[in-house]
Amino acid sequence: MKRTCWSLIPILLLAVLSSGDRSTPAAQESHEHGGAFTNCAKACAECMNSCASCYHHCASLVTEGHKDHAKTMTFCNDCAEVCSTAAKLTSRHSPFAGVICEACAKTCDECAAACGAFPDDQHMASCAKACRECAAACREMIHHTSG
Repeated sequence: MKRTCWSLIPILLLAVLSSGDRSTPAAQESHEHGGAFTNCAKACAECMNSCASCYHHCASLVTEGHKDHAKTMTFCNDCAEVCSTAAKLTSRHSPFAGVICEACAKTCDECAAACGAFPDDQHMASCAKACRECAAACREMIHHTSG
């Protein structure tokens, strides 16, 4: 079977795309601010998971008639989305990481306050803690990039 040069285009394109930045996490860590980016990405990913879980917890409570959890359900869902984006951008050292982390820190502050209003609920207390840690990591990352 004869191969035309057109059939090689996908292979060549894949080779070009995969030859980009080959820096490893260890190489990124050695960068002056790499640790702050990595810590922030991890905190954001953990917060995203905590908020997504807490969203489902709150949704169950709302279904059971606890209407006072409707606000936290919404906050947790939104916070998980913002944290997801922040984790992705900071993990790849995006030039937009600072902007999303400002929004993430503010979102986490609001979510932590809403979930923290239910201190006897272990699930919500855990979510509030993750949000506070994420907000702190985002602010630390921003501090490292604004200097």
